[in-house]
Amino acid sequence: MNGINLYPFTLSLPKHLTKDALMTLQIRFRMMAMANNNNNNKTVLKPPLQALTAAALILPGLLQTPVHAADEDNVDFQYSHYQEGKRDIYGMVYDYGSKSLGDQKLPQNLNPIEVDSIHGSGRFTLTDRIKFAFNYTQDTWAGATPIGTAPVIAGVNKPIGSFAQATQVFSVTGASPIIGNSAGLAPFFTNKNHSNFYQYNYDPAKGAYVPGALNNRLTHVLSSASPETRKQGDVKMTYEWDEAALDIGGGISTENDYESRFVNLGGQLDFNQKQTSLNWGLSYTNSDTFATLDPDALAFMRTDEYDNSYFGFLDTDGDDAIAREIFFKPRVDAGQVYTSFDENGQVTSKMLRGNREDWGGQLGLTQVINKNTLLSLNIGYTRSTGYLANPYKVVFGHTLAFFPGQEFASPSSFPYLEIRPDERNLFNWHLGYDQYIEPLDAGLHFDYSFAHDDWGINAHTFEADWVQPLGMGWTVTPRIRYYSQSSADFYTTGIFNVNDVFFDSNGNFGSKLLEDFPKHYSSDQRLSGFGTLSGGVTVSKQFTKGVSLETGFEYYAHQGALKLGGGGEADFADFDYWVANAALKVNLGALNTGGRSHEGHGEHHHHSDAPAGIMFDHVLPKAGDFMVGYRYLRSEQSGDMHLGSNPVSRDGVNAAGCDGEECAVTPDNMTMNMHMLDFMVAPTDWLTLMLMPQWMDMDMNMTPNPNFIGIGGHGGHGAHDHETGGIGDTGLYALFKVVDQPHHHLTLSLGGTAPTGDVDIPLRKTATNPVYNQPIHYGMQLGSGTWDFKPAITYTGNQDKFGWGAQATATIRLEDRNNSGFSFGDIFQGSIWGGYEWTNWLATTVRGVYTSQGTIRGQYYPATISDPVTLKPIPFVPQHIGPFDFPT
Repeated sequence: MNGINLYPFTLSLPKHLTKDALMTLQIRFRMMAMANNNNNNKTVLKPPLQALTAAALILPGLLQTPVHAADEDNVDFQYSHYQEGKRDIYGMVYDYGSKSLGDQKLPQNLNPIEVDSIHGSGRFTLTDRIKFAFNYTQDTWAGATPIGTAPVIAGVNKPIGSFAQATQVFSVTGASPIIGNSAGLAPFFTNKNHSNFYQYNYDPAKGAYVPGALNNRLTHVLSSASPETRKQGDVKMTYEWDEAALDIGGGISTENDYESRFVNLGGQLDFNQKQTSLNWGLSYTNSDTFATLDPDALAFMRTDEYDNSYFGFLDTDGDDAIAREIFFKPRVDAGQVYTSFDENGQVTSKMLRGNREDWGGQLGLTQVINKNTLLSLNIGYTRSTGYLANPYKVVFGHTLAFFPGQEFASPSSFPYLEIRPDERNLFNWHLGYDQYIEPLDAGLHFDYSFAHDDWGINAHTFEADWVQPLGMGWTVTPRIRYYSQSSADFYTTGIFNVNDVFFDSNGNFGSKLLEDFPKHYSSDQRLSGFGTLSGGVTVSKQFTKGVSLETGFEYYAHQGALKLGGGGEADFADFDYWVANAALKVNLGALNTGGRSHEGHGEHHHHSDAPAGIMFDHVLPKAGDFMVGYRYLRSEQSGDMHLGSNPVSRDGVNAAGCDGEECAVTPDNMTMNMHMLDFMVAPTDWLTLMLMPQWMDMDMNMTPNPNFIGIGGHGGHGAHDHETGGIGDTGLYALFKVVDQPHHHLTLSLGGTAPTGDVDIPLRKTATNPVYNQPIHYGMQLGSGTWDFKPAITYTGNQDKFGWGAQATATIRLEDRNNSGFSFGDIFQGSIWGGYEWTNWLATTVRGVYTSQGTIRGQYYPATISDPVTLKPIPFVPQHIGPFDFPT
């Protein structure tokens, strides 16, 4: 990320930090609302239409037709959590003698997909005609998701371990996305039109495998993913006339394997005395995919259609020396796989690269029917071209050869990267109806949307909500939504290549192709036919004029049987999920924001002149005051590792940095981003209470040790990284005004943090790490996992335009162990600073900091793996290790 845009600040960050660099940037943006006790309980009367449209915006994240009801300056912050339920997976279970015990529901310990998201937005008036708006969204994904669909009896979901007794089955440590006879999995039998599948059983009398029981069941194949973070920012400038407005904007969305850039242009025209509004918009998006394919899957996953190169071996100089030449032969125009090889010609990695473009247009009409009713109609069109597939989704392909007189055949089965068309034309229509119910002072909203594309998908969405004010600033909004879609034309649960084998009169072998793989195919469940039904509620509370807090919850049922008209996906694809969110909304126009007073520095009014890295430096001026603040912190670490004060080479770290073992990886750099909200309220003149929730994400880049050989022959080939993100620990503090003189102030803070941040984030389950609960590196967990006491004492002084101060803080762990078996060391920090105020809006400070941190106490509880003989759990010895994995 080369730049961070946070109004009213713009920061430019260097692409690469120099060695030995440690950079910390903080931004603090604070808004103060002085509560007026005489106005807090007053009811503000609005025109019915304004109340209606304001109610339409109450649901966090709800996209509404553009109207002028929300044109006041505002800042919003929102957090949401998405959580899927665990999916049922099935697989074949065999006894020690390879006798099938049939398909069974398998215990699977992979966590389902969950997403933590934060969203911040703001709208600000620059002049009477010009307004500026920004949005920032960041979400972190983690968990297991289906990569494809296959017959249960193909053995794709295979219990991992060994048998100790002939009748004993072993448990699953996770679904394995492996299929193919070369991987040692039991195949199955099917007929020529592959309408029926038969179990693969051994017949001792024939001394061969023969078709067994009929079994046409399908199952998902799950694969876990390491956490990864997506960040998106966009800005918009608006110029307004009396009867019209013009918007221009753009933004960027980045992930570790995807980047998207977009621009948009839009406008609004009001006529019929502003009872009718015409909205239009144009957009363009250009996106790049650069996805590294799963290293564990390279041995059996087929990427033929995308492969950009292959090796030809030629004798170039006549002395039998073999020279390697590369020939390019792309078969899929949109998206190509680039393969890397080691010095022995072995495949070390594959990366899929693709580009896509999206052009969109939208036209909408909003009509005021009467003082209580609003009707809106929108139509849109999007044309997408280029690589439109998902690089992590596969389709299981089965090749069958039938010999003369043979009724059944056993396929050779492998996963193939999905192939979607490189063009998509999408049309959508939206109808909205909003009704203000005067007797109940409530709003009813109904929306219907229909979408159709040339992939064969038709989608219907019905949703309705009721916005009901309850008085005292409370509003409750129940909501219901139904969605249904048909499947894409190329959606499939498996592809087949069927051949008839024959011998001519001379006994020569030949074959006739009866059926081939289709041109396009995908088993992505999101392209299947299904329906979802959901219900939820949002509760809003306005605390002071202009400041409100919202929280909501919605639960969804995803089932093939819920599709309109039936015929959706079978029940193996059914699952549930839920979304919870909380939002802080600040209407800047409604706040009594009096910035800092500069009528005299000697007046008895304390404000903060501390550097951005200092907290707990002041209390609110008087009882009843309320403040909302936002902080952003970015920390980057890189450079040499040290033993004491001496730098250590990478070879030295590999040899001696892992507690007597050879390291598999060494760190290159680590970045941490933290977003924090401050909620401050003053019950008395001398006491201020503070609540500080925070969101954080971390990214560590590592270099593998090329000489390290572990499980599965893992060696070092190319840099890789780990990401984590989500809610951090939550701070709760009480700030006391000890000394409050005109030029000298002393503040005492007592409080600490609650362990709301995760400390059990695991590494992804791989061949190198074949367990599902091996924790990620200590420094990449999101919290401490312990209740922590964090006292602080802060002195600040000022004279004329000069300011100075000092602070001492500590972090004392109140528990010896967290739920993962360790606790971080105690921390002491001392700071001293001085500054000069150049104008009433700009000051410069210089700060010196000393920090001391104790060692980690305890260590992670060991992950376990089944003993191959006794089946009892034994500690797993991690292979993917670096210096950051050892508390010492």
